[in-house]
Amino acid sequence: MNKLLDKLIIFLFCLVFYIQNTADFYVIVPVIIAMSCSAMNSFVESEYFQLISFSLYIAACIYFPPLLFFMPLITYDIILLKWQLIVLLAAFPLAINYQTISPISCFLIVLLLALAGLMKYRAVSSATTKYEYIKLRDSAKEFSLQLESRNKELMEKQDYEKNLATLQERNRIAREIHDSVGHLLSSSILQIGALIARCQDEGLKESLKTLNLTLSQGMNSIRDSIHDLHDDSLDLYTQTAILVNNFNFCPISLDYDMAVSPDKRIKYAFIAIIKEALANIIKHSNATQVNITLREHPALYQLIIKDNGTKELVNSDGIGLNNIRDRVNSLNGNINISSERGFVIFISIPREESYENCNH
Repeated sequence: MNKLLDKLIIFLFCLVFYIQNTADFYVIVPVIIAMSCSAMNSFVESEYFQLISFSLYIAACIYFPPLLFFMPLITYDIILLKWQLIVLLAAFPLAINYQTISPISCFLIVLLLALAGLMKYRAVSSATTKYEYIKLRDSAKEFSLQLESRNKELMEKQDYEKNLATLQERNRIAREIHDSVGHLLSSSILQIGALIARCQDEGLKESLKTLNLTLSQGMNSIRDSIHDLHDDSLDLYTQTAILVNNFNFCPISLDYDMAVSPDKRIKYAFIAIIKEALANIIKHSNATQVNITLREHPALYQLIIKDNGTKELVNSDGIGLNNIRDRVNSLNGNINISSERGFVIFISIPREESYENCNH
């Protein structure tokens, strides 16, 4: 747009200057030629075309001097091109027609040529600056998006590692309670049981039975707490990743898309189903690729185990597949087994809220 505006300004200068220095009947002819040539240069935007156009226009100026008044307009297109020195060709028609047009006209033409050069330099500098600005802005935006994405990944990884560390600490606490307090209570219960068997005093025996009952209740309470801690510390992604890493029968991929860990019953069921499915693949399949997908939806959890094997039988009444069906049915889920393209186990389990509603 800047170049078109510059060319319009130069054209108006040339037109005013030309009208004041001609009274020819064909006064409109140079105007049409100059406008057509300049318009073609702007439309084609090819350096070779502009150079050829400029050379032909210079040659025409030698035989038709009125075209000299519009030479700055044509020269504007080739200034700052690769072959800049070709601009010097404009001096030949001026020198040849020096006596045809007045010296003041030659001076003004040269002045307009210089003005065209300055305006072209300004337009090119402005376009270059704008291009560099847009490029820098796009680079900064792209870097900002990459930095934001990287920061998000780091935050997610940090949250996952923090959650994993918490789960591991819970597992450690549960293990230490089981190994220390649990064993001491078990030993105490056994010792009191032996004392009850050997005690002859009925009053003391009743007291020992009451103490034994209290210790048993405490043992049961600790056992329940240990199980709760261990169940909470079980991470579905970590356990699934361990199974995937230990599977060496063929290449296997894991697509895990769960933001919230499901209920412990669902976690244990999914882990057991994956173990059973991978064991069946090793025993019965000739698969060369296995894909496991764990995905969370608003109302359900989805587990898909797919391989490209051809030897497994969908209608088989094997214990493994029956166990998988029983686990899914116990959670009010749906299971679909297909062998159209490989062997696929498609399982959907209602989320905890939906599962509780089903039980009620």
